[in-house]
Amino acid sequence: MKFFFLFFLLSLQSIITSATVNDSLLNELDRYLDEREFYIQKKNEKIDLFKDKLHFHSSQNDLREEFFLTMDLVNEYQSFIFDSAYYFVRRSKEIARQLNEPNLIVEARIKEGFVLISGGLFKEAIDSLEHIPVRNCPDTLKRKYYPVVARAYYDLADYDDEELFTDVYLEIGNKYLDTALVYAAENTNVYWSAESLRRMKKYDWRGAKFAFEYWMRNFDVPPAYYGIATSSLGYIYQVTGYREKAIEYLARAAIADIKNATKETVALRNLANILFEEGQKIRAYRYIIAALDDATFHNARHRKIEIASILPIIEGERLAQTEKQKEKLIIFLIVLVFLMLLVIASLAIIYYQLKKLYKIRKILQNTVADLSKLNAKLVEANKIKEEYIGYFFSINSEYVEKLDAFHKSIHRKIVARRYEDIVSVLKTFNVKEERRSLFRRFDEIFLKLFPDFIDEFKKLVSCDEEEIFTPKKNEFLSPEMRIFALIRLGITDNEKIAHFLDLTVNTIYTYKTKVKSRSPFKDEFENRIMEIQAV
Repeated sequence: MKFFFLFFLLSLQSIITSATVNDSLLNELDRYLDEREFYIQKKNEKIDLFKDKLHFHSSQNDLREEFFLTMDLVNEYQSFIFDSAYYFVRRSKEIARQLNEPNLIVEARIKEGFVLISGGLFKEAIDSLEHIPVRNCPDTLKRKYYPVVARAYYDLADYDDEELFTDVYLEIGNKYLDTALVYAAENTNVYWSAESLRRMKKYDWRGAKFAFEYWMRNFDVPPAYYGIATSSLGYIYQVTGYREKAIEYLARAAIADIKNATKETVALRNLANILFEEGQKIRAYRYIIAALDDATFHNARHRKIEIASILPIIEGERLAQTEKQKEKLIIFLIVLVFLMLLVIASLAIIYYQLKKLYKIRKILQNTVADLSKLNAKLVEANKIKEEYIGYFFSINSEYVEKLDAFHKSIHRKIVARRYEDIVSVLKTFNVKEERRSLFRRFDEIFLKLFPDFIDEFKKLVSCDEEEIFTPKKNEFLSPEMRIFALIRLGITDNEKIAHFLDLTVNTIYTYKTKVKSRSPFKDEFENRIMEIQAV
C-alpha cells in the first residue's frame, strides 16, 4: 500500500513538472514564432554569402569550386525554398557533366532525389534515384544514397496512408535503410540517425526511444539533425500515449526548425494536432496556420495536403469557439452594462446621501460653532455676573451702612432739636463724589474682566483727539468708553445707560455718534465692540 501511494505521488509530481515545463516551452515557442522573420533574414544573409562566392568563381571559370558552392546552396535551400533548391541542384548536375566526373554527377543526382522528396514529388524522386548506377560508386556516396532512397519510400508510405500500400513502401524503405547502416560508420551522427529511424519505422517504439535519446545524449548533434531527433521523439511519445512528453519534444523540434529556418517540417503540425485534442484550440490554430505558412513558403506539396486535412477541423472548432466567446462576450457586456447602471444608480444614491450628510454636517458644524460661541458668551456672562454681583453686593452694603449711619445721625440731631447741625450733615453728603466713586469702582471691575478693552477700543477709533480716550480724574474710562463698556456688558437700552451714567438720552446719542464718526467701522462698530474678549 505504501509503495502504491509513493508511486502515485511520484507520478503526480512528474505530471505537474511536465505540465510546468511544457507551459514554459510553449511560451518560448510563441516568442520564436513572433521572431521568425529574424531567422529567415539570417538564412538569406548566409545564402547571399554563398551566392557572392559562386558569382566570383563563375567569373573565374573555376568549375570545381563552382560545383561545391552550388551544392552548398542546395543544402541551404533544400528545407527552405524548394524551387531555389531544385534550380541549383539542376545547375550542379550541369557543372558535374561539364567536369565529366561520374562521382560528382552521382552526388548531384542523389541530392536531386532528396530535393524532390522534400517537395513532395515522390514518383519523380524514386524514378531518378533508382536509375543512379550506385553499385560502382565509392562507399562515401553509398552512405548518402541509401538513406535518401529509404526516406523516399518512408515519406511515400506516410503520404499514401493506405494500409496495403503503406506496408509495402515501409518494407522497401526498411531494406534500403538496412543497407545504409552497412555503409555508415559506427558511432557517428549518420549511423545513429539511420539506426533510430530504422527502429521507429519497424514500430519498435521502446528501441527507437532509446536510440534517439542515446544519440542526443552522447553525440554533438548538428542543428538539422537535432530538429529531426526531437520531432521523432515527440512522435514516438505521441503514439505511445505520453502526451506531455510528446508536447515537450515537438515544441523543442519546432523551436529548432524556426532557429534553422527549416520550412519543410512536421513538428509544428503534429504539435498543433495534439494541442487541439488537448483543448488548446486557439494555440493549435496559430500553430497549424504557421505550419501551413511554412509549407507554402517551401512549396512542399505533401505537407500542404497533410495540413489541409486537419486545418478545416481546427478552423471549424476555432470558429465555433469564437462564436461561443462572442455569445459569452455579449452576455458579459449585458451583465456589465447592468452592473454599470447599478453602479451609476448606487453612486447617484450615495451622492445624494453624501449631499444630505454634507448639509447635516454643515448644520452640525454651524450648530457646534454657535454652541461654542454661546458657551463662550455664557462663560463670559457668568464671569461678568460673578464680578458685578459681588461688586453690587459690596457697594450696596456700603451704601446701606452709610444710609444707616446717616439716618442715626439725623435722628439723634432731630431728637436733640439740633436743627442747624442737620444742615451741616446734609452738606457733607456729596452725591457727585459718590457717583464718581461708583464709576471708578465700575471701571476697575470692567477692566479686570476686559483688560484689553482700552487698547482694542483705540484700534477701532482712528482719530488724534485725546478727549475720547482721556478719562476724568480718578477714573479709568472716559464717558464715551464707559457707554461702550456698558454695551459690551449687554446693556443696549440708551435710557438705562443714561440713567446709570446720570446723563440725558440725547447726550448718550451724541457721544455714540461722535465715536462712530471717527471709526472706519461705522456700521458695525458695536459688533466689533462685542468681539472684544474677556479674560
